[in-house]
This record gives sequence, structure tokens and C-alpha cells, in this order.
Amino acid sequence: MHRSAPRLTRILACAAAVPALLVTAACSGGSDDASGGSGGGGSAASQSAPSAGGSAAPSVKPSPSVKPAKYSKLPDVCKTVGGKTVEDLVPDVKKKGGTAGESSDLGARASCSWNGLEDKGVKGSDYRWLDVSLLRFESEQTIGSAEERAQRKYTDKVAEVQSTEGAKDVSPAETKGVGDEAATLTYKLKKTGEEFRYAVVVARTENVVITVSYNGTGYAGAKEPSKEDVVKGAQKAAKEVVAAVAEANGVGDAGGTAGPSPSGD
Repeated sequence: MHRSAPRLTRILACAAAVPALLVTAACSGGSDDASGGSGGGGSAASQSAPSAGGSAAPSVKPSPSVKPAKYSKLPDVCKTVGGKTVEDLVPDVKKKGGTAGESSDLGARASCSWNGLEDKGVKGSDYRWLDVSLLRFESEQTIGSAEERAQRKYTDKVAEVQSTEGAKDVSPAETKGVGDEAATLTYKLKKTGEEFRYAVVVARTENVVITVSYNGTGYAGAKEPSKEDVVKGAQKAAKEVVAAVAEANGVGDAGGTAGPSPSGD
């Protein structure tokens, strides 16, 4: 088989001048010759190919870094709801300072609850329970940013509350003005022989997921709280918790939604 002298010369020159991995790139002009023209390729010398000993190793692109966590710590969860609010929502509260839940890492997860039974004599008794839980996420290269992880947990938590075992008349509703995103879920649940009414606010503020559960019932003839009352109470407490998270991290807060710090960071 006959090859043209210029083409054969260029192939041999390329093969000798560059490593095997770079032959194709250095000699790419040959495709134009194959179609019958020599103007597009040029000779091997005109390709400016690197010498066999001077080739650089292929560059490796660095992995994109994930956005760092906005909030680096959690507040004292039992202080996230003001004393006046606790007294309003939980009359005759047993422990005003709340009862903290157990946690192996208070910087990542924490909870606190308050309960009380108000005796109204012949009118019966009102029982109320308020519970606050916090989950904080860090950024991890292989999992995602702290905010992304919190967003996923927020979605899962809403679904978890919505599927509470034994719950009746479950009604979820998007809630504005509480963190970056929030939902309020209401339902009824029978326990201890009485029907309890619940309002649960699930909210996310940056990389922290907040769950506030407010519920109650009436004993000995007292009526259970209205849906409006438990919703109002849960949302009021949730706004205070959002503000407390922002304050603990040195960030200003307005209307229950975290805003920029005074320094603009």
C-alpha cells in the first residue's frame, strides 16, 4: 500500500516525539489530509509538540467545596421560649425552667419540655404540654452542605409528623414568617382515655431544624383546647425559638426569620 511521503514523514515524527497518550492530539491535523487536502494539517514540526521527556502530568480538578454551615452552635434549648410565653401556654407549669431531654451532643441535638395541669375545681382541669427539639447539621463533602442536609431533614420531619400513629384529622399547612420554611400540622390523638389536640410546627432556619409540639386536653369535664389556640401557641413558641437560634450565633433576627448580622457577615 502506497502512502504519500509527507503524511508518512509526519506520522513517524509524531510517534517519536511525543508519548503515546499525546500522539492523537499532536497529530490531529491528519484528519484533514485524509479528506484530500494538505492545507489544514501542516508538517510535524509545525505542531509544536512537547518533547518526550518534558510532558506535564494531567491536571486534576479539585473537588468543589460545600457551603459552610451558617450556624455553628445551638442555644440552651430550655431558654429558647420566654418565661412569659411558657406561663401563657402551660398554666400551672410544673417546672418553669423546663426539663431538658438527654443528648450525647448538645451542639447537634437538644430538646426541652414543659407540662402543667390547671385545676379549675368543678369545671375540671386543663392539661397542656409544650415540647421543643433542635437539630443542627454540619457541611460534609460527601453528603452535602449543612443547609441541604437540614432541608432534607425538614421534609422528612414533616412527613414523620403527618404519619403519626393513631392521629386523626391530620391537617398540614405551610406557615409563613417562621424561619426559612415552616409547616404547621394539626391533629387529634386519643391517649390516657382522653382526646388530645395537637399543633406541631416544623421549621428550618438555615442549617437548624426546629420542631415545636403544643398539645393539651381537658379532664373531669373541662374542654380540650381549640385548634386555633394550639396553632397560635405553637407558632408563637416557634418564632421565639428561631430568634434564639439566631441570637446564639450572633445573628440579628426580625419577625422570627434570621437576618444578617449587624456587621453584614
